[in-house]
Amino acid sequence: MKTIVAEALTREAFAPFGDVIETEGTESFLINNGKCRRFHDLAKVEAGGENARVLINIFRGTPYPMPLTLSMVERHPLGSQAFMPTTPAPFLVVVCPDEAGRPGRPRAFLTAPGQGVNYARGTWHGVLTPIGKEQDFVVVDRGGDGNNVEEHFFTEPYSIALPETGNAS
Repeated sequence: MKTIVAEALTREAFAPFGDVIETEGTESFLINNGKCRRFHDLAKVEAGGENARVLINIFRGTPYPMPLTLSMVERHPLGSQAFMPTTPAPFLVVVCPDEAGRPGRPRAFLTAPGQGVNYARGTWHGVLTPIGKEQDFVVVDRGGDGNNVEEHFFTEPYSIALPETGNAS
């Protein structure tokens, strides 16, 4: 099994796959008579196809054993999908470049506290993967008519290790 070690999630490294959602280094301004800071336009929400609409959900993810055995990735051809944790706990993000309609070699990222991700429309990605304990996420994605999920199962799974220890669970 090929092993991939997760790297730190940065805007630059993740740019080919979507947006990193975080307040650090972003445009902000005060609203509500100076009592609230708005961090503005953090991700591009995409919703295409028949009767498309934007959905706001809460997903409760259960952690997987580490290292993660990655046997499947999915993508959403009709819309983006954003994940923002409700707690500062890190989570694992796995994405793949598209190679002629199929996923290429995966890349893995470990989020820092306060970071979320927005997968661009059509981006191959792993499933929601909290680390160590159950975790809630606000998820913004696309609803409407049409099939908005494609799955790909790898012939040979990948092993995704966390940095440093590589075997945290």
